Amino acid sequence: MSAPSAALQRLRLRTELRKARTKVGLTQRQVAAKMEWSPSKLIRIEAGEVGISVNDLRPLLAAYGITESRRVEPLLELARQSRKMPFSEFRDLFSKEFLQYLAFESSASIIRQFNSLQLPGLLQTEEYGRAIMRAYDSNLAGETLERYVEARLMRQELLLSDEGSKLFFILDESVIRRQVGGRGVMRTQLERLAELAARPRITIMLLPFSAGAHAGMQGPFTHFEFEAEEMPDSMYVENPRGDSYSSSDPQETGRYLERFWDLEDLTIKDGVAELLYRLAERLESGGEDLARLLSPKASAEPE
Repeated sequence: MSAPSAALQRLRLRTELRKARTKVGLTQRQVAAKMEWSPSKLIRIEAGEVGISVNDLRPLLAAYGITESRRVEPLLELARQSRKMPFSEFRDLFSKEFLQYLAFESSASIIRQFNSLQLPGLLQTEEYGRAIMRAYDSNLAGETLERYVEARLMRQELLLSDEGSKLFFILDESVIRRQVGGRGVMRTQLERLAELAARPRITIMLLPFSAGAHAGMQGPFTHFEFEAEEMPDSMYVENPRGDSYSSSDPQETGRYLERFWDLEDLTIKDGVAELLYRLAERLESGGEDLARLLSPKASAEPE
């Protein structure tokens, strides 16, 4: 991304604070007692779960013996930047876990995502997105629905620009077959996918039914990679019940990265944009499976 995100700044700050505490030989409990904080407050700050205000940071740095302006000011600036979390205006709509996902998404240099049920939010048209949201909650309407749509469009504007992350998507064939919102909405969506697939920073791969059973049947997932060396890879998994799980543990993130690569070996990679355009054109007639669309005979113009 073109500028360091709040998530990255928060990680840098927590790393510096841990180093400073370790250097003076204090435990988290000892520091919390000295600051008259609850131990959980310091634990959450050092874990990067919450930011820290400038007013709290100054005395904390003093407790670590950091008082020189040349050392204090850069850390104070990190604290200011780390509190500017993306999409904070939507805190009432999204869970804490999904807000963390958005923080990862806005700061990653490479995003890899596998989807087996629906299109990723970054690739959805407005009408497709509305249809998905209404399917999840039939009572969703009015201002609340529009705010969900607004958040999705903001994400797309940020990530789909020429300066955005490199994006790799693997879509199960069922994702592009399911007629979300009806034929008209789905045709427009497929045309949008085809346009995105032609962009240099976006790679869309299709996992055909003919691939048979595969590791992705365990569910969708997202893997994030960051330019900053101090920012470890992260992953995010969400199941149909809405439960979510994220981790920056190297073993877990490595396992999901390997899973993505294994799925990639099974995908259709070449000519995806053209295939999606053809699928959109033939949607009205009921369509054909991907293997049929890829055959030379299907590609030929009718006599």
